[in-house]
Order: sequence, then structure tokens, then C-alpha cells
Amino acid sequence: MYRIADAWLQPVRRILSPNCDARPPDIDISLLVIHGISLPPGDFGGPWIDRLFTNCLDPEAHPYFREICTLNVSAHVLIRRDGSAVQYVPFDQRAWHAGASCFDGREHCNDFSIGIELEGNDEQPYEEAQYRSLVEVTRVLMAAYPGITPARIVGHCDIAPGRKSDPGPAFDWAHYRALLNEIA
Repeated sequence: MYRIADAWLQPVRRILSPNCDARPPDIDISLLVIHGISLPPGDFGGPWIDRLFTNCLDPEAHPYFREICTLNVSAHVLIRRDGSAVQYVPFDQRAWHAGASCFDGREHCNDFSIGIELEGNDEQPYEEAQYRSLVEVTRVLMAAYPGITPARIVGHCDIAPGRKSDPGPAFDWAHYRALLNEIA
């Protein structure tokens, strides 16, 4: 069972990302953004996501890494294929996950959102363990940050349409929302 203590999800592994900064003053966290990531594209497991989020990605390890090794990006949490979670940025800090984005007429979604990456891609179904873990994390976040409501849970594709497609058509929104609505 997850809980939040001092802006960190407990008990999960922590890997500190330098790709974060302070949120603007008087910002209420009120949006949850779900992403999908695999590195290299279509591959799961391995150290590559951790290395990307900590600016340690070796550009020689895979041709695709040459394109992305200079990006300074992060997410608050990653949920791996087996449902295990890793946290890179405390929730009270701004992770650099959304990029150019807009929700409900409000730009700069990083300012007021939490970003969760799911290890996956647009083509392959996500694992049941990931849905279960995501639901558990979502419930804890909604309790800690009441501005996050079911209507304020979106995909990266929703806040950066045309630029981003994740978590993609392989993510089963209906299943996720049904699990979220179950009595805990």
C-alpha cells in the first residue's frame, strides 16, 4: 500500500533527477498526466529510463539515444511493466515531463501537474500490474492533492495534441477508470 510522506511516495525506490525545479508560488497541484515510455523504443526493462531522467544516457549504447541524450526530462514516477514504481522528483517540485502543453486553457502544465510514466508504447498493451499500481498511486495522489479529480487525469496526448501520442491507443482508459472507481 502506497502513502505519501514529505512529497515522496512510500515505499518505492528513489532515483533523484536533476531535471526539476521549484513550482511557481501559490500553485495548487491539480492535474495528473499519464505518459508512456520505452527505451529504446519498443524495449522494456534495463537501465535506460533511469539514465535518461538522470542525464546519464550513453549516446553510443543505441542509435536512438544519440537523438535524445541531450534532453533534460523527468517524471515524478515511473511504473515499470511488473507494476513496481520508481520516483525521480518529489511531488512538491516541478518535474519536466509535459513540455509545451495546455489543459483547460491553461498553459505550462508542468507548473500544476504530476507526471507518471508507464513503461510501454503506443502499440503494445500495458500490463495489468501497471494498471493496478497506477490506480493505487492515483488514489493516494487524489487524497493528498484534492485538485486532482477524475476529470483532471489526462494523457500526454491530451495536453500536447499533435506533438505527443502517449500513453497511446494501447492504454485502456476505460479499464483504468473502472479500476479507479472500484471501492478500495
